[in-house]
Amino acid sequence: MHVSGVFAPIPTPFTAVGALDLDAWRGNLDRWMGTGLQGLVVLGSNGEAPLVDDDESEQLVAAARERIPPGRLLIAGTGRQSTKCAIDASRRAAAVGADAVLVRTPSYFKGQLTTASFIRHYSDVADACPVPVLLYNFTGLTGVTLPVEAVSTLSRHENIVGIKESGPDLSYVGDLTGLAHDEFSVLVGSGPTFFSSLMLGADGGIMALACVAPAACLRIYELVRDGRLDDARALQRQVVPLAKLVTSIHGIPGLKAALTHLGYVGGAARPPLEPIADDAIEQISRALDALAEVTSGVPVRA
Repeated sequence: MHVSGVFAPIPTPFTAVGALDLDAWRGNLDRWMGTGLQGLVVLGSNGEAPLVDDDESEQLVAAARERIPPGRLLIAGTGRQSTKCAIDASRRAAAVGADAVLVRTPSYFKGQLTTASFIRHYSDVADACPVPVLLYNFTGLTGVTLPVEAVSTLSRHENIVGIKESGPDLSYVGDLTGLAHDEFSVLVGSGPTFFSSLMLGADGGIMALACVAPAACLRIYELVRDGRLDDARALQRQVVPLAKLVTSIHGIPGLKAALTHLGYVGGAARPPLEPIADDAIEQISRALDALAEVTSGVPVRA
């Protein structure tokens, strides 16, 4: 499996009392499937994965499978702190329809995690998992960085097909693309540096921005692929303000507010995450409307 293109790491909707809202989940999925996205990631960081239990996770993946047709990838986040739990979560996700799993780095005992620890962890998960595995590095969230040497070794495992790197460190992205062979994908999670990452050789992105501006993300990807770099750079500049608002500035509650503005069911974030203030919601709404004006009618190949 070679993973490329643009994927949305979608938020999990909850009801007013904090339960899963599966009806809203299905409706949102149908709307995303009406875009040209190559697939969706459920239970990633934006899906509030650490705040969702195993039974809920299984329900979400199963419901997503019903809505995502063949040819569009369903990737499930299955990162856990222990190797055993990551294996169990990966097997459960595969059993209910995930095409691949995205496995976040363990981090609780970060001071004791070595290059050898990461290689063993991911090798054991990949050996036991019935579907392909994507490594997942998110230093800003976990406080650990998957060593490039570990990625180099793991990229040769027959069931490890790529990595998602969620940070803005272009030097690290460059290191990853430099070591990657043709069958190993490098996907990025930073909307503000998407264009630059593609120029370094990234195969695509799994970005919060793609949840709320899929057409713009797909267009940047296509323009770079077609060699229209000035056009891609200009569009990248237009998406940066919104990308920052729904990630580093306002996080998951901001992303959910953006979805609500667009007519999806965003809903509240699960505690301990707090809702954002009304002025922040207005700021996000203005950014969405401004981007819609400049990208209206932008052609995107499905």
